[in-house]
Amino acid sequence: MKSVAMVLMLIMLAACGVESASTAASAAALKKQELEQGRAAMEKVQRDLDEVNKQAAQRAAQADEAK
Repeated sequence: MKSVAMVLMLIMLAACGVESASTAASAAALKKQELEQGRAAMEKVQRDLDEVNKQAAQRAAQADEAK
């Protein structure tokens, strides 16, 4: 009877470990997705800044030509 109880306890402990591992994997997947979204947002901001700088340079060149 003691050995059956021990086996059941070991199975329960192992199940907790599996649940913890799957939770950690899920959390890691979410963090990866967050990082990818952050990287995409950062790249978009950089492209927008590049476009603004390009337009400012064009306006400055047009202003110099007008003088």
